[in-house]
Amino acid sequence: MYQAAQDRYEKLPYRRCGKSGVKLPFLSLGFWHNFGETTPYNQAKEMILGAFDRGITHFDIANGYGPPAGGAERVFGKLISQELKSYRDEILVSTKAGYRAWEGPYGEWGSRKNLMASLDRSLLNLGLDYVDIFYHHRPDPETPLEETVAALADMIHQGKALYVGISNYNAYQTAEILPVFEKAGVHCLLHQVPYSMFNRKAEEGLFQVLERHGVGAIAFMCLAQGMLTNKYFNGIPNDSRAAGASRFLTPEQVTPEKIAKAKQLDELAAQRGQSLAEMAIAWSIRKAPVASILIGASRLEQIDQNMKALNNLDFSQEELDIIDKILMQ
Repeated sequence: MYQAAQDRYEKLPYRRCGKSGVKLPFLSLGFWHNFGETTPYNQAKEMILGAFDRGITHFDIANGYGPPAGGAERVFGKLISQELKSYRDEILVSTKAGYRAWEGPYGEWGSRKNLMASLDRSLLNLGLDYVDIFYHHRPDPETPLEETVAALADMIHQGKALYVGISNYNAYQTAEILPVFEKAGVHCLLHQVPYSMFNRKAEEGLFQVLERHGVGAIAFMCLAQGMLTNKYFNGIPNDSRAAGASRFLTPEQVTPEKIAKAKQLDELAAQRGQSLAEMAIAWSIRKAPVASILIGASRLEQIDQNMKALNNLDFSQEELDIIDKILMQ
């Protein structure tokens, strides 16, 4: 039977999430890729238990993660029941709904019908009575905000979710929905937002909105799907995400201009005693209200590599100016 490392809480710092009582680990483990039912179970088990041994207490899933849809939830549910049941109170489990998860008019978006059914399906997949965080995964242009928020509020009142959050809302959409949460008497815990040196849209008003309302942020795609590593410095490897069927990173997006910038950033990282990936993670968590960085992994070694960002989280103003200059070229 699994026994967690006794020194697990000495390995990562924990940051308070907005104006709440929740602290998130410096790194959170996302199940977007590599944790579905097509991944060997022992491989997923090694990464998840290894992450927990290293102080990662937040595990982020969605109802569509797999493959197939729901697969990542079922894999994690099996692991909880077999290995982590006695540690449930030490773990934050989050899941989401909003993207298509089943056929028909109720299988996506933000209606009460979709969200409540999605959470029930997720709890069944996970084998849990409640999740710690439930997100609305994307804004719905047609469902009234009041309906979406009322469904999220009822999840808390029913004890099926301890906290709720949003994901992929832009600054304007976020400014619209947060007062609706407040009117309903429910605090939106956090916003899951893409943020990296190659994607700084969150700085254009979104972070300010979140801080104004006391909402935390958790940043994902901080390595720009691998472009903020050295993976593409010599072309597109056959086993890379860009060479596969991913719709999130196509060969056309791996442009010479971006790779040239990544190589210049890599030179700065080396001067800081870091890899480019380590510097990219450190850069992404430097700015309030980001409380945690959501990482993906296909091997435990990648989690260890990402943790090395802790060795140098500080940036001089000169370094920040150099980064800005590179990115604006």
